[in-house]
Amino acid sequence: MDVELVLAVDVSWSMDLSEQEIQREGYAAAFRSREVQEAILEGVYGRVAVAYVEWAGTHSQSVVVPFTLIDSKEAAEAFAYRLATELPDRERRTSIASAIDVVAPMFDGNGFDGLRRVIDISGDGPNNQGRPVTEARDAAIARGVIINGLPLMTSGGYGSWGSIAHLDRYYSDCVIGGPGAFMIPVNDWSQFPEAVRRKLIMELAGWPQDAPPDTPAILKAQAATPPTDCLIGEHMWLDRQQRWMDGFQ
Repeated sequence: MDVELVLAVDVSWSMDLSEQEIQREGYAAAFRSREVQEAILEGVYGRVAVAYVEWAGTHSQSVVVPFTLIDSKEAAEAFAYRLATELPDRERRTSIASAIDVVAPMFDGNGFDGLRRVIDISGDGPNNQGRPVTEARDAAIARGVIINGLPLMTSGGYGSWGSIAHLDRYYSDCVIGGPGAFMIPVNDWSQFPEAVRRKLIMELAGWPQDAPPDTPAILKAQAATPPTDCLIGEHMWLDRQQRWMDGFQ
């Protein structure tokens, strides 16, 4: 099998239902696309296993579609159908670390044996709950898992209290990692379907290292400088809590 891939998708309250539906529809459309299907079928083995997980806070992770074999056009479209027929739930807080910690063990004993194990994390804010995201990232990498990113900078960094202006740098420095890890930022929701399609092609075909020269907005792990404060989300949360407390004094 070419790759075992978990799509770990943020469903925190910082996104409204219409935006979460755009995410679901974007992934479903990607698996229906000829390009993604070709990336799967033209791999070394022509077979991949994909799971879809939605996450938010420390205790909010939901396996929407468990690991599923995709080895044909029909299987890809069946996977897309399952995504399109279930409604996402909105949950509180943002724990990228907990999402990684829950997803990484899913590769063990799942019945598949891929050449690569990949977690694809998408989200619109930094980690603000659970252990430091760098600890979770490093533990997953130690298990042989690659973490790629899809930072959603759709609010311009100021859409909610948990937003930051340079989420792409945060993902590059603090979230993604492993051999050939990369990310594709999304600056507007109109870009989301194409970004997902392009990213899936790269992950399923296994060529992030030598992407075509006309493939825009790709950053590899640790490419951004200066380094980002990987605890910025936690600091923002503590500051918010303090302001709440001050308001009751």
